[in-house]
Amino acid sequence: MAQQLLVPVDGSPLSKRALEHALEEYEDASVIALHILDPTDPGYSSPTDVDVRNEPPHGSDEWYERASEEEEKIFDDARELASEHGGTLDTDTAIGEPAREIVDYAEENEIDHVVMGSHGRRGETRLLLGSVADMVVRRSPVSVTVIRD
Repeated sequence: MAQQLLVPVDGSPLSKRALEHALEEYEDASVIALHILDPTDPGYSSPTDVDVRNEPPHGSDEWYERASEEEEKIFDDARELASEHGGTLDTDTAIGEPAREIVDYAEENEIDHVVMGSHGRRGETRLLLGSVADMVVRRSPVSVTVIRD
């Protein structure tokens, strides 16, 4: 049975690099691109610049509709990248705190490996990976590869 990889995607350059790494290094694996909609993030959990003053009220039906549109763009980009590498991927969505959702998804879906991007920051070691990546590395039931800039 092929290895199952989980690649959290948010549309950022580092999440795209993580997906590219997964597609190149694990050619025979089944890849799942997971987007987490963080209800505490007024910016739709994507790297799109959003002026929240002009957007629907956070948490409203309109807000979730806009977040869904952003998510579909992220998934379209992920599918296109997979196609460019001669592969395919499945997509899935979770709602909640990103690190917790990634770990829970890995536990509940027979994931063999997580490949994710991180924001490399200066300063304390804890911040080196970024808070989400740090939490996933510490709590994941499977191996985690972190792609840094």
